[in-house]
Amino acid sequence: MGKYVIQPHTRLQEWVAEEHGYFAAEGLDYEFQANGLSGGSRTTSAVRSADSVPEEVRSGAFEDMSAKRSCDISAACHWAVNAVAAAGAGKMWGSAYSITPAAVFVAPGSDLTRPEDLAGVEVAVGYHSGSHYATIQALEPFLPSDQLTLTFQGLPNDRLRRLLRGDVQAATLFGQQFYVAEQLGYRKLVDATFAVGFLVAEGADPEETKKYFRALRKAQRDIDLQPQSYLRYWNREMPEDIAALVDVRRFGPGERIVFEPYTREMYETTQRWMSAHDLLDPRLGNESTFDGVVLV
Repeated sequence: MGKYVIQPHTRLQEWVAEEHGYFAAEGLDYEFQANGLSGGSRTTSAVRSADSVPEEVRSGAFEDMSAKRSCDISAACHWAVNAVAAAGAGKMWGSAYSITPAAVFVAPGSDLTRPEDLAGVEVAVGYHSGSHYATIQALEPFLPSDQLTLTFQGLPNDRLRRLLRGDVQAATLFGQQFYVAEQLGYRKLVDATFAVGFLVAEGADPEETKKYFRALRKAQRDIDLQPQSYLRYWNREMPEDIAALVDVRRFGPGERIVFEPYTREMYETTQRWMSAHDLLDPRLGNESTFDGVVLV
């Protein structure tokens, strides 16, 4: 079996664990790919010209993970991980999940001031991704489904750029993009905080995966105690055009890993919610079970 492949996933924990040698201390035989799927965001999220208006992107976290990412453990919203694992493209890790701050933002001078004002207004999200599902969940208390309009605008940095340029009136952002919009004075209309799940690739050694999580637990402790010491890593997660706009010393720590079980009840509640909103292939919902999808 080859080395356990680790990539940063647009959060701080992997960077901290690598800096302090926690992966090595756990005896993990690993390769840290700083220029992988998420850590290489400087090169994977292209800088678009001001007059570029991309068409909707009907591909997102679900499709990306279904095609099998190049690391042994990946992460995305728990809805997508739930569905991908149900489709057989890996297993959902059942001993931890994380929570990421997210929100629907509008421009500082926007006349949209309440969630209800988004009726009929396009909200930029990522297709089959956390921002997609979180926006539906966040706006349910305020808008009937026929008044919620989503536009699928690709990767998180693409959505942020379109919001900053005024190409879209509203966008759902999380992680570093959340902090960029907040620092630049964009208005949060509604919180959309959501849970993130972990997808263990087919063939990944469960014992090595446990070592990975023990290292992340130590990193999470460090971040909890002194978040300011690690905010510099946000610069590694941002393309240069966006990094030039902000001071990451003013950011928060972002996603927080919760070392508690992703339970059967959580799984089944998620399946029911996705099915009720026609967000889940009925065949996957009928054929998948917690025991067949989640590693406990």
